[in-house]
Amino acid sequence: MHTAHVNVHAPAALDTPEARLQQQARRRVKLKMGFFIHALVFTLVNLGLLTLHAVTGGERGLHMPLWGWGLGLAIHGTVVFTRLHTQGLRDRMVAREVERLRERG
Repeated sequence: MHTAHVNVHAPAALDTPEARLQQQARRRVKLKMGFFIHALVFTLVNLGLLTLHAVTGGERGLHMPLWGWGLGLAIHGTVVFTRLHTQGLRDRMVAREVERLRERG
C-alpha cells in the first residue's frame, strides 16, 4: 500500500488546503495511536501480572498498580479525546474571529 508523503521541507507544499488537512490528520492519528498503544501495553502487562499472580498464588495487592495505571490511562484518554473533540470548536472560533476582524478592517 502506498501512502502520500508531504515534504515538510518545502514551505510551499504546506500552503495548499490538502496539505494542511494531511498535516492535521497526521497529528490527530498520532494522538489516537499514542493512546491506543498505551491501552494495549496496559492490557498486556496487567494480563501478564494477573496470570503470574494466578499461577504463583502471590500476595494480594496486585490491584494497586492496576488501579493506579488505569487512572493514568483514563486521564490520557480524556486528554486525547477532549483535545480532538475541541479542535473543531477552536477552529470554528478562530474562523469567526477572522471574519469579525475582516468586517472591521
